[in-house]
Amino acid sequence: MSLTELFALAGLTAGLFMSAFYVLSLIKRDASLVDIGWGAGFVLIAWVFRLRFPDALPTGYDVILWLVTAWGLRLATHIYLRKPAAEDWRYRDMRDRWAGQFWWRSYIQIFLLQGLLMVVISTPIIAAAHPGDGLAGAPWLWIGTSIWLVGFFFEAVGDWQLDRFIKAKRARANPADGPRFMTTGLWRYTRHPNYFGEVVLWWGLFIAQLGVGGSWWAIIGPLMITFLLLRVSGVTMLEQKYADDAEFEAYKQRTSAFFPLPSKH
Repeated sequence: MSLTELFALAGLTAGLFMSAFYVLSLIKRDASLVDIGWGAGFVLIAWVFRLRFPDALPTGYDVILWLVTAWGLRLATHIYLRKPAAEDWRYRDMRDRWAGQFWWRSYIQIFLLQGLLMVVISTPIIAAAHPGDGLAGAPWLWIGTSIWLVGFFFEAVGDWQLDRFIKAKRARANPADGPRFMTTGLWRYTRHPNYFGEVVLWWGLFIAQLGVGGSWWAIIGPLMITFLLLRVSGVTMLEQKYADDAEFEAYKQRTSAFFPLPSKH
């Protein structure tokens, strides 16, 4: 199969998958359903390649396949289980700003845009399915897998710790009592261990696909997810949300924003 065919298949898969979630969002009047589809979409792309080209994929592709599957299904399940009945505040804000245009703008600027980003970030998966100028035969597959495991640990454990904190907070007689922000566990060393973990695991996938014989151009994927989580959504959006909160400001003074570092006090 050609590289063009792989990109076209990834684009078609992402487009159809996000379109299905768009239709569901109209029925449920909840655009935040797209967040559940984010991780699952990468899993679908990886498995479509496996099913479409069962005998043409290079040795080692299945390692990438299962790493993506483990990450994507865990993330989709986590978001599904924690999702409140109401639409997330980010999408409610868009719904208010776009008013009567939301029904079509959401399709283009939320669902199709995320589908496009999904394809761009999937470049390590695409490159692993189409060997180019990588380092096949070198230990990069296992080095990348080890880095992926570090990232997966930070994302999964960070999410789990935050879930426990939120559940304990809701169980208090007065939820307003006690700390309002998670500041222990991994959250003592970085204010965003889950986002740090996601960035690291995508860099791990990039390095791993080099060992499958992938290509250096696949660096586009980890660069894109790093930029998005640090400068567009993720870290930037949450930091802005709590910018004027005194308790959060105190937390910021003693805790690293992204890379895990010892707490200052």
